[in-house]
Amino acid sequence: MVYKFLVGSEEAANFKLEIVIDSSDTFMRLRNVILEAAGYDKGQIDSFYICDEDWVKEKEVTYVDMGSDSDEDIWLMDETNLDELIEEEGQKMKFVFDYLNERYFYIVLIDTLPKKSLHDPLCQRKEGRPPKENADVFIEQPKQAVKIDTSLDEIDEEFYGETEFNEDELGDLGEFADEDIQ
Repeated sequence: MVYKFLVGSEEAANFKLEIVIDSSDTFMRLRNVILEAAGYDKGQIDSFYICDEDWVKEKEVTYVDMGSDSDEDIWLMDETNLDELIEEEGQKMKFVFDYLNERYFYIVLIDTLPKKSLHDPLCQRKEGRPPKENADVFIEQPKQAVKIDTSLDEIDEEFYGETEFNEDELGDLGEFADEDIQ
């Protein structure tokens, strides 16, 4: 059976991909065809989330096992076939391509083609431009330089204490017995 997925983004409303892939293919192959079509780097860690009808995440299919101590099943992209977790038209998923900023593509299974097979996944249609792969997360610095006075001339000596070291102020450091230290 062949699955036909529609891929979209909230960040770039005009961006859409239509992907066809064999249902027995892996999530890794789906990932790769999406990243290639979007022009994104395949060296990043990312995940698919199988979602309910309200886009609430239910199961994660991850790129690598992060060694979680969770009791939940761990689904790895290169070991999990699409038809293990996706069975019916309308199934929703999120593909998180930027973990740091929680950015993702929405994916919907829009059609199933029974009695068909496909050797390699294919992006059948691409519209618009994908969102930038890496979001700008840095805060813009002020354009006007701020001068900070670093001179020590006006420091209040009473606030900071004397500048000379007085050994007598420390007291006798040997006054603690061994039994006092635990």
